Amino acid sequence: MPSSTTHTNDPQMTPSEVSLVSEEASFAETALKLSGKSDEEARRTGAVDKADEQVESLFAPRYQTINSPIHRAVWDQQLSAELFSGQDSSPEDHLQVVMEQSLEVVRRHRKEETLLDDKNKIHPSVLRELGEAGYWGVLVDRHHGGSGAPFVHFAQFVTQMAMCDPTIAGLASVHGCIGAVDPLRSFGNSEQQQRFLPSLASGERLSGFALTEPCAGSDLTALRTTAKLDGDDYILDGEKLFITNAVPGNTVAVVCQIEDKPSVLIVDLPDEENDHFQVKPYGLYPLHHLYNQGLIFRGLRVPASNLIEPSQGDGLTVAYHGLNRGRIALCAVAAGTMRVMMANMIPWAKFRRTYGAPIAQYELVRRRLGHLAGLIVGSDALVNWCSSLLDNGYRGEMECIVAKIFGSEAQKEAAIDLFMKTHGGRSFLHGHLFGDYLFDFLAPCIYEGEGEMLGMAFFKSLIKQHAKKYFEPVGKTLHRSGIKQMSLLNPRHMWQLKGPLGQYAKWYMSNKLNQKLTGRKRIQQQPAMSPVFKQHVDFATDFLEQSKFDLSAIMEKHQLKLADRQCLISEISQRIQQATIILSTSLYATHRDEIIQSAADVLCQQLTQQLKGQRPSHRYYRKVCELGAEIADGGFQSIAHLDPQEMLMPYNNR
Repeated sequence: MPSSTTHTNDPQMTPSEVSLVSEEASFAETALKLSGKSDEEARRTGAVDKADEQVESLFAPRYQTINSPIHRAVWDQQLSAELFSGQDSSPEDHLQVVMEQSLEVVRRHRKEETLLDDKNKIHPSVLRELGEAGYWGVLVDRHHGGSGAPFVHFAQFVTQMAMCDPTIAGLASVHGCIGAVDPLRSFGNSEQQQRFLPSLASGERLSGFALTEPCAGSDLTALRTTAKLDGDDYILDGEKLFITNAVPGNTVAVVCQIEDKPSVLIVDLPDEENDHFQVKPYGLYPLHHLYNQGLIFRGLRVPASNLIEPSQGDGLTVAYHGLNRGRIALCAVAAGTMRVMMANMIPWAKFRRTYGAPIAQYELVRRRLGHLAGLIVGSDALVNWCSSLLDNGYRGEMECIVAKIFGSEAQKEAAIDLFMKTHGGRSFLHGHLFGDYLFDFLAPCIYEGEGEMLGMAFFKSLIKQHAKKYFEPVGKTLHRSGIKQMSLLNPRHMWQLKGPLGQYAKWYMSNKLNQKLTGRKRIQQQPAMSPVFKQHVDFATDFLEQSKFDLSAIMEKHQLKLADRQCLISEISQRIQQATIILSTSLYATHRDEIIQSAADVLCQQLTQQLKGQRPSHRYYRKVCELGAEIADGGFQSIAHLDPQEMLMPYNNR
C-alpha cells in the first residue's frame, strides 16, 4: 500500500482528511479519528502505536511483525515448521560454570536458612555472592564483564533458578530484561555502556526500570515525571510507583518527559535519601522478599550524559523494546515455579489418605498432576520457541505476548485449581508454600501488561497490515464522502466505495479459491512425528489459516467501531493464541521423552476441545489420569532433584 502521504495532494480531499492521513498520524490514530473518537484519545493511543512502529523499524524487514511466525501462519499461504521450532543447544562451558555456581549459592543459603535477612528480604550477602558467581551479568556482553549468553540459555537458567527460588529467578529478569541492562545494551552509546554495564554485570549495582506512576500505568502517555536541562545536568522531578530494586545505591532507568517527549535517563540513585530523593515504602502482597517501592524525585540532578538516545523513536521505544524479554522470563519463571508445586503435590498425595486409600490413587488428583505437567511442558515450549526467535533476530512481539499470557495464567491455575485443592486446608497454614506465596503466584498476570490488554495488543498487531491495506481506504472514503453509516444496499455508497471494496473482494476471492484448490495448508519442513502430533499440528495450522477469514469478517462487520468491541477482540485473540500454543507445543515435544510427549498431548487435547466447543473426551480423561499416575511414581524427571517442603503439622494417618 502506498504511504499515507501519497494522497495528500488529492484535489478531492478536504483539509480534515489531509490531517487524518498526515505522515505523523499512526494507524491507530487514523482509525480512531475516522471512527469519531476525540482528538485527545486518538492522539494518546496514536502515541503508543507510533512507539510500537518505531520499535518495529529497529528490526530488518524479514524479522518484523508481518514476517513473524504467527502473522505468517494466519495471512500467508506457506508456512515452515522451523518458524515454530526452538533451538536445542547446550550452554558454553563458561556459562555453565556461572549457572552451576549461582544455583549452588542459593541451595547452600536455603539449606543453612540464611537466604533471608532480619527484614525478611533476600539477604545482601546472597546478592553479593550471586554477583561473584556471575549471576547478574548473564545477559551483559563479555567485554563489559558479563557472560554474553544467548537469551535461550538465559531463559533455561531462569527456569532452573525458579526451581531453587522463584524470587531470585524473577530478580534476574527485573535486572537483565526490564531493568537498566537492556536499555544500555540496546540503545546506549559506547561511553554509557562502558560506564554502567561493568557494575551492573558484577552486581555492585542492581537495576530496575521506573515507568509506572500513580496516574500512568497502561496509559504511558500520561507520564508526569519531567527532566529539565540545566547546564550539564537534567533536573528530575516526579514520582514513580511499583519499582522493583528501588533501593538507594541502585541504578534505575527512569522514563520521564523531556521537552514534552518521553525519554529515558539512567539514574544512579544516591546511597542515602536526601531532600532531592526519597524512597516511598508501601505494603505489597507479592514480591515480599524484595524491595518494591516508590521513588520521589524533587530536583535531583542527573548528568545529561545519562540520557539514552535511540537512533529512532523516543523513551517509549526504549521501554517497549525490553518488555518482550521480560515476558519470556515470566513464562520461564512460571515453568520452574509450577515444577516446585508438582514436587510438593506428589508426597502429600501419597501421604494423605481418605476412605482408607492415599489420594494419589484417585482420578481427580491424578488428573491434576497430569494437567499440571501439560501446563509445564507448554510453558517450556513457548520459552524455548520465543527465546530462539529473539536470538535469531525477530522482534517476536506477538509470540512473546502468547508466552507471557499462557505462563502467567498457567501458574495462576496451577496454584489455585491444582496445588491448593490437592493440599486442602493445609494450604492456608502459616509456612505453607501456597499461603506464603499466593500473591507471587497471581501477580504475574499483571506484570509486563495485564493479559486481556495484551490480547488486544496482539490483535492489533495481527490485523494491522490487513486493515491498513483493505479497510483504512474504506474509512477514508466514507469520511471524504460524508457517509456516516455504510449500506451495501445503497447504490451511492457502492459507487463511492467501488475502488477499495474491489481490492478487498479481489483479496477475498483469491484466498478462498486458493484454499479450495490447495486444501489444507501444508506446513513445510515438518519433522517426522507420531500420528497424534501430526493431528495436532494439522488442526492448529488449519485453525490459523481459517482465522484470516474470521478476522476479516469481524473487520468487515464492525468497521470503524471495531476498537470498541473489546470483548470480541479479546475472545478471538485468545483463540488464535491457543492454536499457536498447540502448534509450538507439538513441535517442541515431538522428539522428547514419553512423559513430555504425553504431557504435550494432554495440553493439546484440552486446547483443541476448547476451540471446538467440545466436552473433554474419554480419551483425554484416560490419558491425563494415566499421565498423573506415572508422575506420582516419579516419571517427571526434571523434578527428581527437588526437595519438597516439610509437611506442616504431620499427623498419624493410620
